[in-house]
Amino acid sequence: MSWMIFAFVFWIGAWGANIALVRSRLSDTTAVKYTVPILFGLTIVVLWEAVVHSFAISPAILPAPSAVAERFANSTGMLWEDFVQTVLKGALRGYLMGVLAGFVVAVLIDRSPFLTRGLLPIGNFVAALPIVGVAPILVSWFGFDWHSKAAVVVVMVFFPVLVNTVQGLRETDAMLRDLMKTYAAGYFKTLLKLRIPAAMPFIFNGLKVAATLALIGAIVAEYFGSPTRGMGFRISTGVGSLSIDLVWAEIVVAALAGTAFYGIVAFIEKKVTFWHPSQRG
Repeated sequence: MSWMIFAFVFWIGAWGANIALVRSRLSDTTAVKYTVPILFGLTIVVLWEAVVHSFAISPAILPAPSAVAERFANSTGMLWEDFVQTVLKGALRGYLMGVLAGFVVAVLIDRSPFLTRGLLPIGNFVAALPIVGVAPILVSWFGFDWHSKAAVVVVMVFFPVLVNTVQGLRETDAMLRDLMKTYAAGYFKTLLKLRIPAAMPFIFNGLKVAATLALIGAIVAEYFGSPTRGMGFRISTGVGSLSIDLVWAEIVVAALAGTAFYGIVAFIEKKVTFWHPSQRG
């Protein structure tokens, strides 16, 4: 019961602190913008810890955050090895290949009406395929190492980048395109000087969506075949052996990696599309 009392007091204190910060003169500062969600997250962790201890929940069902933190601290070497295998080898390489392929095909579709009518419908169909059905096929084709995980990631990130890039290229202002023609600018010069820069907000929307999908695809692919390392492999074997604290430790690593990956893309977007209204204020 003492845990529940502590959690309740902490929740009331965090709630009051958040209200005070939001109403203060510093509410628009970067520090406050980060402090509010951090306090909210800490409140959830404290409530989680209190519920586990107060109701004596089995670690095989839901381990306490303190147990997850202890397992995390004692398994840093293994977690790093899994991070390298899943994120750096599988997700990152697949992301880069998928983004490049999606961008190149988008330019080809923009150039060719035939590809617009023929390839985009096929792309929408393939994008709707469940990844749990595609992953085992790609694993059987490319083997159990990072290559199959990268292939799954390519399939997942290709179409968001393709669709957003095509849409961005089509949204270029017609008057600006006519102006480029009056300067005798050809298709490729117009593409490089006007249409691609103008399409950057759309392109980065695709890149951010792809950033969240990449890690998911790599982890899911490892469920269907992996060497004895990787986040998906460790989560699968951890559930089988009831090492749920290890599973949660892997989830923490995946969450941190996904957040960092998305944050890097968003940071680059802010620098590249500083002129866009969405980046002001």
